Amino acid sequence: MGLARLAACGVLALGLVGSSLAETPDRGNAARLMNQLMSGKVPVGGPFTLTDPNGKKRSLSDFRGKLVLLYFGYTSCPDVCPTDLAAIASLMALMGADAGEIQPLFVTLDPARDTAAVLREYAAAFDARIVALRGSEAETRRVATLYKTYFAKVRPTGSKTYVIDHTGFIYLIDREGRYVAFFPPGTLPERMQVMVREALAGSER
Repeated sequence: MGLARLAACGVLALGLVGSSLAETPDRGNAARLMNQLMSGKVPVGGPFTLTDPNGKKRSLSDFRGKLVLLYFGYTSCPDVCPTDLAAIASLMALMGADAGEIQPLFVTLDPARDTAAVLREYAAAFDARIVALRGSEAETRRVATLYKTYFAKVRPTGSKTYVIDHTGFIYLIDREGRYVAFFPPGTLPERMQVMVREALAGSER
């Protein structure tokens, strides 16, 4: 699939950070997680439980029997996150009747600002079938690390608020909850459709 690039949501790329918050970008950690993801030599993914906008606990096992498309981002992201979520929505449209075999999940990396109400409205703006999830800071970090997703709060120079730098991958998880592959940022829905249909066909053998 080639090298995945960092998705720097906001105006910054990692390494071009002005004054930071208490949590500063660790480029070494970002590179380590990306290398682990792309090497295929370490386990990726695993079970998790987070909370949906209705306050219900949702576990990965709840979606057993469907392919899962898992995406980590945050609602204030001005470019990469909405682009990739729109791609997921387009993929669901392309899948037609087979879309019922797929469950998209959006996990916020910014639970402090992404309240239940914010997440509900944001996810529905792309596709009503996208389930938005949130957890505590610690829960978010644990799940993101399971999937080798890097993220860090950074404050652009002169800004009164922070943005979140993060790797932006769409993870494909099979019907049994096992990680299969990832799509880099900007992957076209048509390309995702090919791989998703292959995964659906493979799971029916």
